[in-house]
Amino acid sequence: MKRLISIAISLTLGLFASTSMAGDLDAVVENCNGCHGNDGVSQWADVPTIAGVSEFVHSDALYIFRDEGRPCTESKYRQGDTSRPATTMCAVVADMSDDMIEEVAAYYAALPFVPAKQEFDAALAAAGKAIHDAECDRCHSEGGANPDDDAGILAGQWAGYLTDTFAEYRAGEREQPKKMEEKLNALSDDDVKALIHYYASQQ
Repeated sequence: MKRLISIAISLTLGLFASTSMAGDLDAVVENCNGCHGNDGVSQWADVPTIAGVSEFVHSDALYIFRDEGRPCTESKYRQGDTSRPATTMCAVVADMSDDMIEEVAAYYAALPFVPAKQEFDAALAAAGKAIHDAECDRCHSEGGANPDDDAGILAGQWAGYLTDTFAEYRAGEREQPKKMEEKLNALSDDDVKALIHYYASQQ
């Protein structure tokens, strides 16, 4: 009898913990969507779409933000309760547990990536494709569209966000593999601009 009671208590506590964790995840996702858009699909040029990004890339980014290893630019909430004070990614994840980071990453990885509808220059995009094929496709395959590379999705990402990101990498403000650093430093500003137009063209 005592054993049955013990099992029942364990099951109840387990159910409570799962329900509590699910509730926490819902709240975190709602907060994320306040800047990144419904289901993580951004409608704003300076904010990346996070839906469809691999679990590894997303969780790695959140851990780095938690350690304040990337620039933490202040941003206003774009939807929901927009009266909330502006925040930063570092502040958002400051108290987030490892388990929650992994849950958030898994949640968004399961959603489809939606390319941004945006303007681009066709001539620059063609030049950018040639640069990508020669310098970037080994790690960012399928034109930068393959999430299984665990190297982020470049194709269809917002050009404004990519412009800021490339600038941070080239300024040494973001950690990057040595090979990537060497390749980026060898590119001219015009080369980078062409790459961004190429990624923006993939809609």
